[in-house]
Amino acid sequence: MSNDAHSAKSATPTTPTSQANNTGANDTHPTVSTNAEEWRATTYRRAFERSGEREPRFTTSSEIPVQPLYTAEDLAGWNPAEALGFPGEYPYTRGVQPTMYRGRLWTMRQYAGYATAEESNQRYRYLLEQGTTGLSVAFDLPTQMGYDADHPLAEGEVGKVGVSISSLEDMRTLFDGIPLEHITTSMTINATAAILLSLYIAVAKEQGANVRKLSGTVQNDILKEYIARGTYIYPPQPSMRIITDLFRYCADEVPRWNTISISGYHIREAGSTAAQEIGFTLANGIAYVQAALDAGLDVDRFAGQLSFFFNSHNIFFEEVAKFRAARRMWAKIMRERFHSRDERSWLLRFHTQTAGSTLTAQQPDNNVVRTAYQAMAAALGGTQSLHTNSRDEALSLPTADSVRLALRTQQILAYETGIADTIDPLAGSYYVESLTDDLERQAWEYISKIDDLGGSVRAIEQGYIQREIEEAAYRYQQDLEEQRRIVVGVNRFASTEAEPTPAILRVDPEAGRRQAAKVAALRERRDNAAVSAALAALESAARGTDNLLPRIIAAVEAYATLGEISDTLRGVFGEQIAERAV
Repeated sequence: MSNDAHSAKSATPTTPTSQANNTGANDTHPTVSTNAEEWRATTYRRAFERSGEREPRFTTSSEIPVQPLYTAEDLAGWNPAEALGFPGEYPYTRGVQPTMYRGRLWTMRQYAGYATAEESNQRYRYLLEQGTTGLSVAFDLPTQMGYDADHPLAEGEVGKVGVSISSLEDMRTLFDGIPLEHITTSMTINATAAILLSLYIAVAKEQGANVRKLSGTVQNDILKEYIARGTYIYPPQPSMRIITDLFRYCADEVPRWNTISISGYHIREAGSTAAQEIGFTLANGIAYVQAALDAGLDVDRFAGQLSFFFNSHNIFFEEVAKFRAARRMWAKIMRERFHSRDERSWLLRFHTQTAGSTLTAQQPDNNVVRTAYQAMAAALGGTQSLHTNSRDEALSLPTADSVRLALRTQQILAYETGIADTIDPLAGSYYVESLTDDLERQAWEYISKIDDLGGSVRAIEQGYIQREIEEAAYRYQQDLEEQRRIVVGVNRFASTEAEPTPAILRVDPEAGRRQAAKVAALRERRDNAAVSAALAALESAARGTDNLLPRIIAAVEAYATLGEISDTLRGVFGEQIAERAV
């Protein structure tokens, strides 16, 4: 990618010009530079020649050179009225809410889930007692891939990286004693998002909740699964149909629910740069909006329910700038590209998670420090909710003590540091504003390239996005191996003594067998005729054009399992395997 404007200058001092006030070290009058070029040619050059600079390269993850100093000259032609505006006003660079954290702190939404619904319910209750302000559900791989706990492919994976959910009974247990009308819940689920949301709605109805008051988010972002994670089931086109059906259903029936969390997080975890995270994520957002428009939805009926999910990585100022640039770009995309009229459609509201890929098994206590700085970058960047990773997640699922410390990290940040007292405190920083502009330029270049390829779906099918991420990941690995970038405790400052083994959480190996037995017992006692009828109605809708969500809700209420519903849709849509549909 090209880096123009102020990022193109070399960080190496230049030869003094004839106009420079080039007084020597022994002169009685100190040098007083009149501009940055003169300062680089005199004061900085002399210091550079005496002691040089540190070895690591001075660039961001997006290969933007970092200058030794930023001044007003780096913002020549910069118009704060256009680039910044004010909080709660277009282009939302400074935040989507007028009061931001002075009105309400970000939601402290700790991601959790493991083993069975009973054990995860205990963890959620614990988190709520400790002060978390929103739930975030992690599901195991079988649940993500549409397999029940007793499926042969689920063996050995049940409950390992999240909670196992196969039926309405499991979902009821998961939220036992938690009033869904009064808590916000985020569910990190994609290929089976429509099924999990249907289960959530069914449980809320059993609790007597007003479904129209339910609030929360399903990730529901299948495009990034083809790019970065791989937990897809169906080919892209039917997957997009399920997503737009969910958009339509929630617009009518669950208006406070965020119908998608368009994820840059996993793109970054796969190795992308910050600029790629913005560009590829917003390009996917464009694809979802276009798919909904093609399905006949009015942009201002659904766009206000879109949300985003970003990573907060290690290069502090780049991360702050990334969030600000993404917000400004999305407002422009929705206003100018899609001609939305409702200001709520212009808002890029996002959840942030600290970077799991930066956690190290070596010296795991260092992860507490990494997470704290990453969380601060997210808050200074204006996130709406935040998950802080636990120190032991490079080793296992986190223990209760580690989860509490991760939550306390957020609480100390919010209540003790003062960073939430004023809005966008880094605005006007020569460096942050320059970096925001640079990242935006790079991200627009990626979006333009994807548009030329025919949009995100076509770019994914051609492997363009995947290749770009793989190349960025390879460059980063080279930097680590050659110590151009330092990871404390790994490629420098490693321990010479054996490290103590921390206590880690171990999932009971019997949990999978217990969960499989529960599913088998459910099939024995339910009304299987009603299940068959509900699945037949779902299949008919899938072969036609009716919205799938009412049929899925009816199926889960009849106690059809997640695997049975997924298999019904597999029978109609086929499966996406190794980049080809079968």
